[in-house]
Amino acid sequence: MATVLVPLPDRDFDVTEVAVPWKVLTEAGHKVVFATEDGVLPKCDQRLLDGVIFGKLGAAPDARACYEEMETTPAFNVPKAWRTLDVSTFDGLLLPGGHAPGMKQYLGSTELQAKVAAFWKTGKPVAAICHGVLVLARSIDETTGKSVLHGRRTTCLPRYMERSAYMLTFWKLGKYYRTYPAYVEDEVRAALAQPADFERGPRTMTRRGTRDDDTATFLVEDGSYVSGRWPGDAWRFARAFADRLRPA
Repeated sequence: MATVLVPLPDRDFDVTEVAVPWKVLTEAGHKVVFATEDGVLPKCDQRLLDGVIFGKLGAAPDARACYEEMETTPAFNVPKAWRTLDVSTFDGLLLPGGHAPGMKQYLGSTELQAKVAAFWKTGKPVAAICHGVLVLARSIDETTGKSVLHGRRTTCLPRYMERSAYMLTFWKLGKYYRTYPAYVEDEVRAALAQPADFERGPRTMTRRGTRDDDTATFLVEDGSYVSGRWPGDAWRFARAFADRLRPA
């Protein structure tokens, strides 16, 4: 059994990108440890449960079911505080995403970035999806002074997805889908060693992968690191990460 760290903000994390990996990992017999800045019980982006606009664009039913199960567990209800974490005690690190304003606490924390950089140096499995890749892009290797992603291949939330969601909902929700002025893809690309290290994947806006169907999904797998684009990749993303946690 592996022990996996999943850091979260106090609020606004993506339902699918947390609950689906939790389900896959725990079904495989692994232990998931959640952590927030001060050990506060985290709250998801409620719009993703209720429907972002006119009841649409929210989490799929299977992801909502995973979330409802996850939120009853002791691990989720009693998270650790980031400052107390000894990253050497974990076997894997999973960085989920989310785009609502509360995510900035997690995406912009230099304290968390230092923990992430320290874990990255262990060479143990790391998984990041959607905005979660920003945490890696911003985590600096103290030896090189560059992002830990420098020299690695990755994907993240594509610019066209972020822009399209923003343009479709701005009239009602303002900048709900624009977490930062810069697009996620642009900041991640800037952290890489060369343009070819970023892979956008096929264009898609509506089709999502499921527990049993990976047809519409896309991942980038680079050794111990696996990255995904958006909630539609979550089931396959979680399985690819779980595979890396198996004993050799």
